[in-house]
Amino acid sequence: MSDILVRVIDAYIFHQTSDGIKFLIMKRAKTKMYEHLWQGVAGKIEVGETAPEAAIRELKEETGFEPVRMFVADHVSKFYETHGDRINLVPVFGIEVDREEVIISEEHCDFKWVDFETARDTLVWKGQKEGITAVNNMLNSNDNRIKWSEVDLTTKGTRFTK
Repeated sequence: MSDILVRVIDAYIFHQTSDGIKFLIMKRAKTKMYEHLWQGVAGKIEVGETAPEAAIRELKEETGFEPVRMFVADHVSKFYETHGDRINLVPVFGIEVDREEVIISEEHCDFKWVDFETARDTLVWKGQKEGITAVNNMLNSNDNRIKWSEVDLTTKGTRFTK
């Protein structure tokens, strides 16, 4: 039987502009697995870390950004790995930032700010497309899903606001 493991996060970074919401996508470096794959912020959850804490840490490491606002998307990505014979469940976050200047890490070789459709069409994996779609849908909805799922940034992402 396969183990179910939550060990990685996905986050889709966005910035409000005069032309609407722009999403940050980054191209993985040639030296990394899945070289030249476009993605949002992603990474492993470290020991003792919550998923929101991992998303904030990965955001800082990969982009140099501090989050302005963060919420849990109403989507969990999933994928199967033959190595370890495991199914991974991946929490997805939307993270707003207040500037466009990216300090790109060695994990990536390029980045761009794009509209939702371009971001979705550039991403490869089904889970990525569904994750960024969930974030975009929440940003453009007239309901309270974002309010109900905001991450309290004053507590390092360890609890949700009410």
